[in-house]
Amino acid sequence: MKFVFKGVIIFMSEILLGSHVGMSGKEMFLGSVKEAAEYGANALMVYTGAPQNTRRKEIKDLNLEAGLAYAEKAGIREIVIHAPYIINLGNMEKPEMFDFGVEFLAKEVKRAAAFHSKVLVLHPGSSLSAGVEESVGQIAKGLNQVLNADDSEVRIALETMAGKGSEIGRTFEELQMIYDKVERKDRLRVCFDTCHVNDAGYDLVNDYEGVLAQFDRVLGLDQIAVIHVNDSLNPLGAHKDRHANIGQGTIGYDTLHRIVHDERFAAVPKILETPWLCAEGEDKKTIPPYKQEIAWLLQ
Repeated sequence: MKFVFKGVIIFMSEILLGSHVGMSGKEMFLGSVKEAAEYGANALMVYTGAPQNTRRKEIKDLNLEAGLAYAEKAGIREIVIHAPYIINLGNMEKPEMFDFGVEFLAKEVKRAAAFHSKVLVLHPGSSLSAGVEESVGQIAKGLNQVLNADDSEVRIALETMAGKGSEIGRTFEELQMIYDKVERKDRLRVCFDTCHVNDAGYDLVNDYEGVLAQFDRVLGLDQIAVIHVNDSLNPLGAHKDRHANIGQGTIGYDTLHRIVHDERFAAVPKILETPWLCAEGEDKKTIPPYKQEIAWLLQ
């Protein structure tokens, strides 16, 4: 595929590949799109505010119109939104936190729609002291409250988790348990994170087709709406969730290249969340790796 941007013919891969980008300053979302374009991406993922807190700018202050126009010109075809980490629908210890999570998630769905996004990625939550079944029921209850009250086309993609602590979603079966209890299954999807899947114990390196076949049996490959392409610093089944740069971890370039080029996921945006790099002789990570990693994965 090719298009003309600022008088230059740019050839874009049909593979949907990009990275997480920031959103700040005067340009806000316009700056996010410019950043993605600089990386050679045709997809991007962004948080609508800081992932660790509740502070959010009003939609009118995000410069969405200019950002969306630039995205169209630059060939950015998919915009993925990630919900903040502070939402934990599985929290049964503090009812007020569940109510907060439902309210905040509902707002994030509406914000995702304003970005013209098709999908909002969500960490399912943690059970804390409750059991898995009880927490799954609570997560599904929250999702039902949000989805039944929303008339947008945004789908919530439950992320596969590494299994730190009491995280829900460490197995495909746990995600299926949530699916079973959600009424609007048409509005539910999965975000398949390669690092998390590895750390949860699924051997993509030595049994790639076997892992995907297992996912297909439990949930269906057609339910994957986003793929987070990350290497892992940890051995298989470590349950730690520490991302590594492409080719610098235990998953390796070949397996990650394989999933990026897998024709079954041709229409699925793949998003890099790999760590930034340090300049030579420096300790602070100031260099984004995404332009090089995207180019390498597209080879």
